[in-house]
Amino acid sequence: MTTEVVLKYLKKYGQKIDHEIVKDTGLDIKEVRKTISELASKNLIQTCTVIQHGAKGKLIEGIQCRIAGYTPPAAPGRKAPASPAT
Repeated sequence: MTTEVVLKYLKKYGQKIDHEIVKDTGLDIKEVRKTISELASKNLIQTCTVIQHGAKGKLIEGIQCRIAGYTPPAAPGRKAPASPAT
């Protein structure tokens, strides 16, 4: 169940850090990290370790992840014209 929640979340919102996934889905941090590890071992997502500066200079270490090989659909609206091939 957690696997589907995390995959759907990443597909909808793109690249996110584990703390954001926990905050937005309400899942437990240990459960999310275990799920991220399982998905990465199956090559369904790509991950990297990041350190962010939080409030009052506190360092926050987390796992940033995104769907492997997934290109989100283009956003609606006007697009820049394609550049000519040279």
